[in-house]
Amino acid sequence: MRLSVWRAAQYALLLAAAAAIAFPFIWMVLTSLKPEGEIVRFPPALFPSDWTLDAYVQVWKRIPFLLFFKNSVVFACGVTLISLAFDSMAAYAFARLAFPGKHALFVLVLIALMIPVQVTMIPLFIMLNDWGWIDTYAALIVPRATNAFGIFMLRQFFVGLPKELDEAARIDGCSEFRLYWQIVLPLAKPAVASLAVFHLMYNWNDLLWPLIITNSQEMRTLPAGLALFMGQHVVEYGILTAGAAIATAPLVAAFLSAQKYFVQGVAFTGLKE
Repeated sequence: MRLSVWRAAQYALLLAAAAAIAFPFIWMVLTSLKPEGEIVRFPPALFPSDWTLDAYVQVWKRIPFLLFFKNSVVFACGVTLISLAFDSMAAYAFARLAFPGKHALFVLVLIALMIPVQVTMIPLFIMLNDWGWIDTYAALIVPRATNAFGIFMLRQFFVGLPKELDEAARIDGCSEFRLYWQIVLPLAKPAVASLAVFHLMYNWNDLLWPLIITNSQEMRTLPAGLALFMGQHVVEYGILTAGAAIATAPLVAAFLSAQKYFVQGVAFTGLKE
């Protein structure tokens, strides 16, 4: 009896937490379906009294939404794919290879985790400006081509894989790259999928870096483009929430498609020596 009560309490707590997490997204979608005058009305109401899709129509008319969406896809997916390649190769070297200075270099990676991104933005901007890269895809993607968190996360997963796999593969004449590509990487699919979701979400939602490094409207990403509806005196909440709802949909689809691997990656990636 006591066990069933405790389990019911656990389920109730999980449902409350899920409701608290989902509520901002529900509010965003319902706000996008309200007329602008109803959004700013006090006291606010959760459900609209007059349902309208006008905000979704206006977001396509008022800004080049498709162009911003394309830029976000190129930026977020480009960074994710390139960073996964470099992060996994560096993590493999730290976890499975022996070379001089290995531990010192890994300490530098850990130190890089402690440096705020904002500290590096001004030096990066000056360097990219000297190279003539401002307002280009290269400026958006190349500085994010690798990530200390990604190296650390994958290294922790690679360390947990049996070393006997490496020894057996090398005895059979397997090259180091083939060992990484055909044996270690497929076994690390949960960790790689988890890291891909992290990279995609972070870069897709990033506002500050694309806003700093791009000048023209043709290079703006979705967060930077939607910021146009936040004026100094007026914020167009309906169009802003409609754009945010559309922009969130690809992230939700990516998470749902990688959910199984994401949970496994979080569960199996721990602190190992």
